[in-house]
Amino acid sequence: MNDKTLLRRGLIGSVFAAICCFTPLLVVLVAGAGLSALVGWLDYALFPLLFASLGVVAHALWLQAGKPGRCPKNLIVVATVVLSVLLIWLEFRFALRISVAAALSVALYAVWLKRAHPTSPATTKSS
Repeated sequence: MNDKTLLRRGLIGSVFAAICCFTPLLVVLVAGAGLSALVGWLDYALFPLLFASLGVVAHALWLQAGKPGRCPKNLIVVATVVLSVLLIWLEFRFALRISVAAALSVALYAVWLKRAHPTSPATTKSS
């Protein structure tokens, strides 16, 4: 799978998880299917999905930048687990703030990759 496909899928997953976390869309769909008992447990799956999708976006951005420095996979996995556990431990009290901070962190990482490691056409063709 190339880095553009990985980035696209990560963004789609992030947007889907964010829409389902912060709007009643998934609640209405689940209730319509007769599975209302699951509504209380949705956040336990959706927020880790959101953080994992943001991690996929961060990894894809690193791949697009030409793999500068060490691979961020381990840091991404640790950040995903820590954010998920923190959110559950805080009983989702700061869910919006933590989710926005995670998204902004990925956006700042993208800006940093663009400025610190600009890709040249030769690097892009050989990857």
